[in-house]
Amino acid sequence: MDDPADRPIPATSLIFGYGAVLPLPIAAVLAWLMSSPWPTVVTWLAVWWGASILIFLAGVRRGLGFRGDAETPASVLVPMLWLFALGAGALASPTPLMSLVLLAIGYASVAILDPIAARRGEAPPHFARMRPLQMGVALLGLIGLILHRGAVAIPI
Repeated sequence: MDDPADRPIPATSLIFGYGAVLPLPIAAVLAWLMSSPWPTVVTWLAVWWGASILIFLAGVRRGLGFRGDAETPASVLVPMLWLFALGAGALASPTPLMSLVLLAIGYASVAILDPIAARRGEAPPHFARMRPLQMGVALLGLIGLILHRGAVAIPI
């Protein structure tokens, strides 16, 4: 009998998973290459996109909790609320730097929490393999944007 964790990652998960996070490193490259005011515009668009995806990922966790008739365990609800709060906080933050830091915390959380959920059977088995690299792509973009915001804010 084959282990579900060894099955290939579904193509739709790869396409929609990586497709959803690729705008973040693209935004970072654009922020570093474009002249004012475009880096600020690109950064706010990245915040909006990154927060939307993070809130969507919170919804995915909640949706996975609807399996069966049992009460949704705290191990699903707490991470869902955490991710939602970070995404909403990023949208409500007064500065792009604060928003980007909240998003980076959220995406790092997904990279850690989803593989744990997959090993517990609370998420699809392929999340254990896919999420760390997928969230790493998102974090690469967010860190690039954070460094850009820091470079803009620090007079040389």
